[in-house]
Amino acid sequence: MPVYTVHAPVVSNLDFRATDRFAFVRDGFHVWAAILGVVWLAWHRLWLAMIGWIVLMTAIDIAFVRLGFGAGLVLLVDVLLALLLGFEAASLKRWTLSRRNWRQIDIVVADDEEGAERRFFDRWTARQRITGNDQPAVDRGGPPPTRDVPGQAFSKPPPLPRDDIIGLFPEPGAPR
Repeated sequence: MPVYTVHAPVVSNLDFRATDRFAFVRDGFHVWAAILGVVWLAWHRLWLAMIGWIVLMTAIDIAFVRLGFGAGLVLLVDVLLALLLGFEAASLKRWTLSRRNWRQIDIVVADDEEGAERRFFDRWTARQRITGNDQPAVDRGGPPPTRDVPGQAFSKPPPLPRDDIIGLFPEPGAPR
């Protein structure tokens, strides 16, 4: 099953009310990034990554041609770099989001992006319950521990008779 990371823009006081802007980035191989690298980078608005990709591909192609390598080797290196872009496309998206001051807030496992959104927002709304006065509820956990209260009768197991020891454990004080 694919794994999605959920990212949200960081605004003042870490208030995540703009849930429509959350970004879900699928981890794994991106076929279209490998096939149409520059177009995929431009489509996803990864401008610095696109410029770096163009510079890297141009520099490697020029270097290999000037060193006298054949066209087949240059094509092989270009295919390998395209595969590398396909594998690292999600990392480039996450890097761009973090550079734009977005924060990763969760990881979701689902079959597709719609399922990931559904699973994430089910958990998100359970954590972000709203009270009657439109204030976010605070999860205060369980009740605080009590002091100087004797243990209840049901909390201690009844003692076992010494004759009913089961297993290979010797009786206390018995010779070995």
